[in-house]
Amino acid sequence: MVRTPLIHDRDRLQQRLEDLPLQPGVYLFQDHLENILYIGKSKRLRARVQSYFRGLEHLNPRIGLMVQQATDIEFILTDTETEALVLESNLIKQHQPHFNVLLKDDKSYPYLCITWSETYPRIFITRKRRPGHPKDRYYGPYVDAFQLRSVLGLVYRLFPLRQRPKPLFPDRPCLNYQIGRCPGVCQRLITPEAYRETVQKVAMIFQGRTQELIATLSQQMQTAAAGLQFERAAQFRDQMQRLEGLGEQPKVDLPDENAVLDAVALALYEDHACVQLFQTRAGRLVGRLVFFAQRQGSEPGAILQRVLEEHYTHVDAVEIPPLVLVQHELPDGDILADFLSQRRGSRVKLHTPQRLQKAELITLVARNAEVELQRRQKAAAINLAALEDLMTLLDLPDLPHWIEAYDISHLQGSNVVASRVVFIDGLPAKQHYRHYKIQNPTLHTGHSNDYASLQEVINRRFRPWMQNPERLRQDDPDWPSLVLIDGGKGQLSSVMEILETAGLAEDLQVASLAKRHEEVFRPGQRQPVAADPDQPGVQLLRRLRDEAHRFALKFHRQQRTQRLRYSTLAEIPGLGYERQRQLLAYFHSLDTIQAATPEQLARAPGIGPRLAEQIYAYFHPQVG
Repeated sequence: MVRTPLIHDRDRLQQRLEDLPLQPGVYLFQDHLENILYIGKSKRLRARVQSYFRGLEHLNPRIGLMVQQATDIEFILTDTETEALVLESNLIKQHQPHFNVLLKDDKSYPYLCITWSETYPRIFITRKRRPGHPKDRYYGPYVDAFQLRSVLGLVYRLFPLRQRPKPLFPDRPCLNYQIGRCPGVCQRLITPEAYRETVQKVAMIFQGRTQELIATLSQQMQTAAAGLQFERAAQFRDQMQRLEGLGEQPKVDLPDENAVLDAVALALYEDHACVQLFQTRAGRLVGRLVFFAQRQGSEPGAILQRVLEEHYTHVDAVEIPPLVLVQHELPDGDILADFLSQRRGSRVKLHTPQRLQKAELITLVARNAEVELQRRQKAAAINLAALEDLMTLLDLPDLPHWIEAYDISHLQGSNVVASRVVFIDGLPAKQHYRHYKIQNPTLHTGHSNDYASLQEVINRRFRPWMQNPERLRQDDPDWPSLVLIDGGKGQLSSVMEILETAGLAEDLQVASLAKRHEEVFRPGQRQPVAADPDQPGVQLLRRLRDEAHRFALKFHRQQRTQRLRYSTLAEIPGLGYERQRQLLAYFHSLDTIQAATPEQLARAPGIGPRLAEQIYAYFHPQVG
């Protein structure tokens, strides 16, 4: 039985509210499928949850939509508000509720990731901070991507680190080991414990603890020199000299050159906020982090409180400074200070400076936030103009907040794949991109059918609504405002056919964009929409179409390369599919197999000396 939303069942709502105690804890809103929509915390649970139902007109649109979908409320009691904060953070990281997006990291900025969950951790730059293994750590986001890459390049020259995600050779190290860039991780020539000690030193750099690392290296250099290990002492000396150069960054004028603190300020514009956090270590500015938040009617202090809570629950305890300067008084600053003190293991003070150098630092941070917010608002204004033009062009009922585009890619019917790309408010939302392998058995080399491929993809995309007609559509956060098909009237008609059969055609806004003349087609219209190819709305559709094409083509090339590897090995007598798979798993690439000797080939699982000779002869026919 499908449960109705609580706002439409006042008796059940009243009963659920009466069940809530006036004590600290965490509350969880659930939908009709018992999925968690939103997680929050409060000093007094009943009072906080009641505030959601005092009138939807007082809520921001996002929270109002969540309340309309909520069919039940669960809660977990805690002894203190600090425990509620910790529990809320853990539950949000575990369940990733869709509506918990007060803090929205700027996805255009890169992070540095260290995979502590692996035996030999990797270090790499990524622009996608995704929930993964709890042991993995992310540092950032970093505003200056060039500086981040430069620092990481220097780190790789300073410390012998793992250079590749997979070994190049199965039985010997590559050139990086010979020149001292890698300690031989692929062949386990260094113990995991020793390698982790090196990675710990690297982590100190991105935690803003460069001076502490230099002091550690200095002590290790003296110990090595005292033990007559002069070559090792020289390595520590060189590392210290390079790190000293790395630490020469702009100084912040503070009375105490050993000050270790974070300074946080924000700029507001309508319903948006830009928050900047300056990390100062030993009187030097070592990091500048940028976050964007929805204001949601909150006061500046409440926004800063939420940003700091989410930021400090994602960092290592050693990254929490003893002093945090905030632009505005926090509503629950004492709770946050207790939480940070427990994590750090020593007292953490939250302070709102009013004068002298610390107040000037806050002013500097706020000015940077203002500039960043203006830059973002300017880009948003351009996107808004394009969305408004597109709404008028296609006669849409509302601004197309969520637009998704589909494209098919293949080579004469082989390796048929499809792509879905999503733009939210005119900007790419790559976390929602998807690849599809077309499963239609009638498609093969020499025979393609883009119409059937599009129908399969659309059927797979909207299957949840086809199987559950009771599921909300336009109010569903995953329901698109507009679906764009790459192609002309034929492709559009094939998509509409499957949507009409499923009963979704009336609820979905669909259009297609033909490549040849950049013509836009709508269902039921024989002629293209009257439009200028250079007007903002059409340009937005073209960006979507081109992104879908790029994404599909990249995936198709990956699939084709993989198929070619197997097809080449299939030509070798006696080498069946299972042995092909084992051979590729052992050597990782066709080029490495081709370069291997018969003795190396024979070491692979399932490959004996006789078959190894056949494989070698196939790639070296002149030898045979």
